[in-house]
Amino acid sequence: MQPVQDEMSIFSLIVNASAPVQIVMLILLAISVVSWTYIISKRLTLKRTQTQTREFENAFWKGGDLSSLHQSISRNTEEHGALARIFEAGMSEFMKARRTGNTDINTLMEGPNRAMRATYQRELDLLDSRLNFLASAGSVSPYIGLLGTVWGIMHSFIGLSTTQQATLAAVAPGIAEALIATAIGLFAAIPAVIAYNHFSNDIDKLANRFDSFIDEFLNILQRQVR
Repeated sequence: MQPVQDEMSIFSLIVNASAPVQIVMLILLAISVVSWTYIISKRLTLKRTQTQTREFENAFWKGGDLSSLHQSISRNTEEHGALARIFEAGMSEFMKARRTGNTDINTLMEGPNRAMRATYQRELDLLDSRLNFLASAGSVSPYIGLLGTVWGIMHSFIGLSTTQQATLAAVAPGIAEALIATAIGLFAAIPAVIAYNHFSNDIDKLANRFDSFIDEFLNILQRQVR
């Protein structure tokens, strides 16, 4: 006779779970794996973006020639990061406007402002990519686990109805396997929710830095044409 503790081990409960509960567990496992892949990838992306932003801000506020900085960045915008690309878009439009000979400040500022805002939005869209999956995983996974739990408990009580003597030992394995589905659902959901909130906060901070830079850079350009 198999020992009770072996029958109630987590591995045994998963292996001996009913097919619907096992399918639920596999779905949750897949969600967890994809979530962690996105979490690691997004963490590396944001860390790189923060470093590139800090480095560009240091180079910009040193007070050097903007044309030289623009030429340096234009050679490889991917290396310098999101904020550098915003600067490059605005500076390129400003230089084009200056070459037309137009001296109206509002006209000269319209192109750079529009170019930087468009680039700003594209960069934020890239930073926000895949966050929707983490939000969905965090909100849906517990319910998927609950579905497995409900099915497992229902299956246990149906099996219990066919026995002559109802005991806790007869129903315990089914309830235990059902609760494992809920546990796996929480295991998939909690990291996704924490990561989503953390990444959203980091992206908001970067967005504020980008937005402030655009306003400050436009003020610098206005002073150059006065």
